[in-house]
Amino acid sequence: MRAVTALVAFLRKPLGIALSGLTVGLLAVGLYWFQPWKLWVDETVHDALPTAAPTTTGARPTPSVLATGELISHEHTTKGSVRILQLPDGTRTLRLEGLDTSNGPDLRVLVTDAPVKKGAAGWRVFDDGKHVSLGKLKGNKGDQNYDLPADLDLAAYTSVSIWCDRFDVSFGAAELKRAA
Repeated sequence: MRAVTALVAFLRKPLGIALSGLTVGLLAVGLYWFQPWKLWVDETVHDALPTAAPTTTGARPTPSVLATGELISHEHTTKGSVRILQLPDGTRTLRLEGLDTSNGPDLRVLVTDAPVKKGAAGWRVFDDGKHVSLGKLKGNKGDQNYDLPADLDLAAYTSVSIWCDRFDVSFGAAELKRAA
């Protein structure tokens, strides 16, 4: 009981008030920065496969596959596949299928020229060279489409990363293999 009384007395003094405020402030910054609740919150996305407008016969042409890849885990366990599709009108889409990774703060989808390396050696390489952000990851699970810029030279980019921009680390990545 004396310890509680002494603590209350200390917290009423200027130094105690200052330390309490500092503690609350540091806790708030830590929560904002790490966003630990996202580890327990899944966001599932079910984007439909992109299709072209129907032809005069009413058929919908299917997109052609330009490249494929399988995601490997880096900082967080990550599974799923990547396909780069081209529609008959020339537009291209990066499609994540069966994505399953952890949620996190400020996750992005990057197309890069970095080699995909297993283990910790591959965690931080995807923003070192050429890379293009396709935007924020829509969700940490499911099937998702990301439009590729019309001027993106696919020959110059060899991989895709689920990238945490806040901590500069890859959650998972896939090497792109060109379709035959």
